[in-house]
Amino acid sequence: MENQAQFHIQLTDHQPPPPPSYEEDLDDDGRPKRTGTVWTATSHIITAIIGSGVLSLAWAVAQLGWVAGVTSLLCFSCVTLYTSNLLADCYRSPDPLTGKRNYTYKEAVKNNLGGKMHVLCGIAQYCNLCGMVIGYTITSSISMVAIQKSNCFHKTMSHENCSFSHNPYMIGLGVVQIFLSQIPSFDKLSILSIVAAIMSFTYASIGIGLALAKIVSGEKEKSSLTGVEIGLGISAADKTWKMFRALGDIAFAFTFSQVLVEIQDTLKSTLPENKVMRKANMLGVLTTTTFYVMSGCIGYAALGNPAKGNMLTGFGFYEPFWLIDLANICIVVHLVGAYQVFAQPLFNAVETEISRRWPKSKFVKKEYPIGMGKIKISFNLLRLTWRTSFVVLATFTAMLFPFFNEVLSLLGAFGYWPLTVYFPISMFIANKRIQRWSSKWVGLQLVNTVCFLVALAAACGSIQGIGLALKTYKPFTIKE
Repeated sequence: MENQAQFHIQLTDHQPPPPPSYEEDLDDDGRPKRTGTVWTATSHIITAIIGSGVLSLAWAVAQLGWVAGVTSLLCFSCVTLYTSNLLADCYRSPDPLTGKRNYTYKEAVKNNLGGKMHVLCGIAQYCNLCGMVIGYTITSSISMVAIQKSNCFHKTMSHENCSFSHNPYMIGLGVVQIFLSQIPSFDKLSILSIVAAIMSFTYASIGIGLALAKIVSGEKEKSSLTGVEIGLGISAADKTWKMFRALGDIAFAFTFSQVLVEIQDTLKSTLPENKVMRKANMLGVLTTTTFYVMSGCIGYAALGNPAKGNMLTGFGFYEPFWLIDLANICIVVHLVGAYQVFAQPLFNAVETEISRRWPKSKFVKKEYPIGMGKIKISFNLLRLTWRTSFVVLATFTAMLFPFFNEVLSLLGAFGYWPLTVYFPISMFIANKRIQRWSSKWVGLQLVNTVCFLVALAAACGSIQGIGLALKTYKPFTIKE
């Protein structure tokens, strides 16, 4: 018996210990360890917020005037920062520090509010994400056509024969996005987001620099406290509709809540994720607000009440053309990255549901590695077919609707209020059990109501714009 005991002890002593690296490579939920930091999260936020819409802020301020325009910029900045911090606390539930992770916005709503609210959240979120990638396809093609028109004009010194179709550029962008869409998950987008954020700073700075140069030269246009004046060519109704759209442009320019939870899910677990995300929210929103105020105010000071929807076109016909070309190139590169920031949550949602339904399917699960020197990548048949199909459909839709920017504004109107304001505030009230008609409850509901009215006004303005566009609608004919 003694020999048997000794043999048993020896055998046990020689058992190989479990590989320590396996546990070290996993987070508390069993998933691969997240590597995101406050800086990668900030770059994702900036990429998501600062779109080419920054160039329309001078026009928005022109419609509202100095008082209402600047006030709107600052108010929506504060609302976005506040509600984003509320949403960051909902990543884990019921406790924001130690609770169970919510991997998506829809899941956070489901676990914090219960019932069927997550269904409405999913509809608003995914419609908004689809609209954004289609809108970015159109906007990218506009910038690429602007470069071609600029070069054509400076070669021929004439407007004739300088009209080009957007469709080849949309197709080209779609091909690029098919390849980029094979990036497996959101946490692999860090480098792409950093490059996109740098590009957004560059073209926004070019617009601001051109506006400052116009002011210094003494060639600035007339501006006023109340903005565009009613008179020749502008009726009271026209001004009202444009003010509605301007408020919508400013409000929607600040929102990134539709991807906030997905960004937060990339952060390391060494510190509470909500605290890191709050820092990223602060850095991202403050940086964005600085550029927005500079673009809107300096642009309006330079271009005045005649300010155009794209600030870069307000400095003469493509002059200085090389600088305008550089800005448009930066816009394209930025939107290529922003496309993926908005598409990845949608990709993940569909693939997660398919994996849940067919967990043993090789088509769904199997990875096929490809080695290219030191670079190791892999592809998956589900990712390849589904994501490629989505990009093709998005590109086709962008080519089909030459007025899709008005539709996108409508989608944004319906998506802004529930995603940026209503759900974060409702989850905060539920989690903190704030009593009805208490001062805090009344204050939160006041913010909720005001933002709803702004979204409703913007939706009305968008519908009016769609009505005008339908009068001259011709599919597949975006040409400038």
